[in-house]
Amino acid sequence: MHAADGWISDARLPDHGVRRILGVDARRQRWLDVEAALAMAQAEVGLVPQESADVIAAHARLEKLDVSALDAGQARTGHLMMPLVTELARACGEEHGGWVHWGATTQNIQQTGDVLGVREAHAVLVDLVLDVLDACAALAEDHATVVMPGRTHGQQAVPITFGFKVAAWADAMLRHLERLEGLRERMFVAMTGGATGTFAAMGQAGPHVQELVAARLGLGSMALPSRSIADPFGELVTVIALMSATGSTIAYEVSRLSAAEVGEVRENLPPDDVGSTTMPQKRNAKLCQDMVTIGAHLRSLTGLALEAVIHAGEVDGAASAMMDEAVEQSLILAADQLVRLAAVLSELEVFPDRMRRNLDLTGGAIMAEALMMALAETLGRQDAHELVHEAAMRSVDHQEDFATVVAQDPRVTERLSRTEIITLLDPAKHVGLSAELARATAQRARGAVAARRPMGH
Repeated sequence: MHAADGWISDARLPDHGVRRILGVDARRQRWLDVEAALAMAQAEVGLVPQESADVIAAHARLEKLDVSALDAGQARTGHLMMPLVTELARACGEEHGGWVHWGATTQNIQQTGDVLGVREAHAVLVDLVLDVLDACAALAEDHATVVMPGRTHGQQAVPITFGFKVAAWADAMLRHLERLEGLRERMFVAMTGGATGTFAAMGQAGPHVQELVAARLGLGSMALPSRSIADPFGELVTVIALMSATGSTIAYEVSRLSAAEVGEVRENLPPDDVGSTTMPQKRNAKLCQDMVTIGAHLRSLTGLALEAVIHAGEVDGAASAMMDEAVEQSLILAADQLVRLAAVLSELEVFPDRMRRNLDLTGGAIMAEALMMALAETLGRQDAHELVHEAAMRSVDHQEDFATVVAQDPRVTERLSRTEIITLLDPAKHVGLSAELARATAQRARGAVAARRPMGH
């Protein structure tokens, strides 16, 4: 199923609303909002009669226009904006309709209106990131001391806590939040510079008109309203793609840790969930699989967006169309992924007993670093590394517990007592600052949420 059209229904997932925000009707209304703001701004500087501006603003409501005429006009002309301008002018009447779209070009209205939609969708993404951070903070705090195997290159490395693992996810999401918010000044600007961005049709009043339009719409004013400037939109798509990579990382990790051979966490599935028509035992991490698919689709849009930054002349219609597609799809897909990520993390099942069992799979070899560092104090680091490596390989080759192998090595026993060896091979003794880092990151995440959400949200 095409991601932009929706995924399999899941009653646990709230409607994030981005598809509605970017829908045809909502988009047309935002264009009308810009036309109204333009007329009122031009009336303020004397370019348009105030009475005409008032009439234009009063009629710039989609419900006051003939939508079937808009659809028919678009089909006939192959143009998005011309039917809207024509229908708004008709609705305003002959006396006032001639002032509609005065001195503006299609992209002025379309891009400024679409920026309003991007702003609304951007707010949804920020809110969903806060949901993810909330869920991460709770997991990191609740499992700050739950010891599990740390893994590097697919193999057990040294112990960590599950709270520390989640803290790494939260830390990345905090940076994505900063990146998203950093886009605002560059993205949320009005552009009314006319055919090539020089204000030729409005003259000296043009920049002031743009400032007034921007103020009415709650936007900034584009410093140089050239229609070929597209890098802020490319930046938006790239930032969203980067965020999606973290979402996919988390989804992959939850899926991997929920495999039967690992069993340390599990996506919470409804009681009646079915994983397979032929294998009744299957519990597939469905939302995680969704997130991986969504993320791959989303990141593929980065190339399209970067190509769309390249314009020939003062504007290139093909590039603009590519960017529209990349931005719309990115916003929808990002919301799709984030709403799933928040659901998975907020309901994630964690199994500390299974983590403990997995820590014991190597018979203590996961604590090889701790033993090596203790022996290094008398042997030196390199000799200690060689000794412990030899013991680890022997335990694998002969299928013996690592603890048994080292306890029989006189080079170890003459330096460490049995009690010291047992203590050194306790995974809970070698998690470093896992718990402290998990709690500190959770606190940062909670602080970020609290700073952006009113009390009681």
